[in-house]
Amino acid sequence: MNIKKIALLPLIAITGWAYAAINGNAIDGSMTAKQGTNGEKPLVSNTQQTPDLKFKDENGKTISLHSLKGKVVFINLWATWCPPCIHEMPSINELRKTFKDNKDLVFLMVDVDGKIEKSKEWMKKKKFDLPVHVPDGEIPRELFTGSIPTTIIVDKQNNIIGRQVGGADYSSKEVIDLMTKLLNEKQVATINKNN
Repeated sequence: MNIKKIALLPLIAITGWAYAAINGNAIDGSMTAKQGTNGEKPLVSNTQQTPDLKFKDENGKTISLHSLKGKVVFINLWATWCPPCIHEMPSINELRKTFKDNKDLVFLMVDVDGKIEKSKEWMKKKKFDLPVHVPDGEIPRELFTGSIPTTIIVDKQNNIIGRQVGGADYSSKEVIDLMTKLLNEKQVATINKNN
């Protein structure tokens, strides 16, 4: 019985990695400004309103994306059973450590299964300092097709400037440089064109 369980674990991991590789998302790949983001342009155009994604924290408090305007937001949609999610988590933890003193960067680790207690225990067991959330409402299909991990990066103006489907190395120089650039940008005041 134990031999069957031991043989099954590598098969599950290989299946997850194969799925990510087939979809062009190498697990040990880096998210670069050209690959995972839309360069300098927001993924959601200025004429389109960025959806107000909502998440619940471990205390049941709802956090909306629009309420975080003025901050850079790193959203990672994941699950504890997902091999590529587990593989990239140390790099996300390193990214958070890199910017730990910057209050203008918010990390939302969103368990798509909605099992916040299980996710909190998993983070604690792995000694990751990443805040766990669950969705509080539907995430639009243009942002999340159901493939995990999916990472969304939002700038201070609430523009979604990056979306990575599949695992990536978030401790890479490219990602650190991108986050530094976003954090150094001044928040642009919104001008009402009707006045």
